Amino acid sequence: MSHKFRGTGVALVTPFTADGQVDFDALKRVVNHTIEGGVNFLVALGTTAETPTLSKDEKAQVLATIIEANNGRVPVVCGVGGNNTAEVVRQLKENNLEGVDGILTVVPYYNKPTQEGMYQHFKAIAETTDKDIILYNVPGRTVANMLPTTTLRLANEFKHIVAVKEASGNMAQCMEIINGAPEHFAVLSGDDDLVMPQIACGMQGVISVAANCFTKDFTDMVNSALEGDFATSRSLHYKLLVGIRLLFAEGNPAGVKCVLEQMELCGCGVRLPLVKASKELHNNIKNYL
Repeated sequence: MSHKFRGTGVALVTPFTADGQVDFDALKRVVNHTIEGGVNFLVALGTTAETPTLSKDEKAQVLATIIEANNGRVPVVCGVGGNNTAEVVRQLKENNLEGVDGILTVVPYYNKPTQEGMYQHFKAIAETTDKDIILYNVPGRTVANMLPTTTLRLANEFKHIVAVKEASGNMAQCMEIINGAPEHFAVLSGDDDLVMPQIACGMQGVISVAANCFTKDFTDMVNSALEGDFATSRSLHYKLLVGIRLLFAEGNPAGVKCVLEQMELCGCGVRLPLVKASKELHNNIKNYL
């Protein structure tokens, strides 16, 4: 299947300076590093970007910086989601999304909507924008799992709902979506440590945290799997597996920023309520690298 969001998408971090301000120069370095490493598309203002801690102005500046640094090289996806449907609709109407190829929108969190509530939420979003839409199911964060029947209902009803980032980690659920997906609809992984077997099951790619730092090996792993070269993909999978688990050992993005600091791409600072990686994790990452 030919699809603009096939392959590796990177959920970009938001670097901060030592005094906690957004480090736009470092953000440009990370964008260039990931594109040069082979990613197929960029994802701005997702979970990894610590978006809940950014002000409205900062969000706009971060998105503009990513679009400028990208300079049209790969598609750009922007996270626009929340648990207040009316507010998400308002943002889609009012925010400047020029230069954005698609939006990533998460299952509403905290409210714990029913499957019908999820459907109506995404229906309202789909009726508001003509941008390509990637649904994002991540029950470990939202405490609400969007079932395959709901995902496929939306995919079949709206042609510009073009993909789902499925981060349930439930292989049976993933396979049910893959098996029922219409031709225009891509199923993307949201679990870096499961990408290789999920592609073997029929997924078309991933939106990845690890692609910020382990970019070349990670994109090579994904591309090899998509080409059916599972010997190469499996070798890279096991090369990266310990590193991927270290990235999430103390929550995201503390781990990946710790790696990026050691790569001299950006600082390791995060904003509260997150805290930076512990000394123990820092040492474990240093030893892995």
